[in-house]
Amino acid sequence: MKMKSIQASISLVVVLLLFSCSSVKVVTDQDKTVDFTKFQTYSFLGWQDDSDKLLNDFDKKRIKEAFVEEFEARGMKVVKDNGDMTVSLFVVIDQKTSTTAYTDYYGSGYRGYRRYRGGWGYGHATTTYTENDYLEGTIVMDVFDGESKDQVWQGIAKATVGHNPEKREKTIPRNIGALMNKFPVQPVK
Repeated sequence: MKMKSIQASISLVVVLLLFSCSSVKVVTDQDKTVDFTKFQTYSFLGWQDDSDKLLNDFDKKRIKEAFVEEFEARGMKVVKDNGDMTVSLFVVIDQKTSTTAYTDYYGSGYRGYRRYRGGWGYGHATTTYTENDYLEGTIVMDVFDGESKDQVWQGIAKATVGHNPEKREKTIPRNIGALMNKFPVQPVK
């Protein structure tokens, strides 16, 4: 019996770890005819529509460093101009509200809300609603062939933006990593 309890505990820990890492929603699209292994260098085009104005300097630096690290892990080097591919970023931060409802059911006596010997029990319910405001950040990464200037890949990542800078120091690289996990070139082992 103890073994089943230990296995259940281990399974619960694994499930919690998986869900804690899955807070980023990533969607990608690409030109399937492009051989991404031909790209050895990349240039950073900058932020589209001055969307970086929504970020503080620390977060811009965290995002750029996370992308540099991810591309380096894939054997790609950043160059100032004329990279084999070019990368542009766009960021949106939206104010969102989530609503949670919790209902307590109370029954009278032993019958509650159940049908019992042809009759219905008495009871009541109380529902409590809670609204929470939060920020949702979306980063869009567009990748273009440096020679033809055609778009070859797009990745979009959405996640809740934390207010604590210390947590963002960890979550930004993790979220960029989740986005780059969908990039056609995987890290070199």
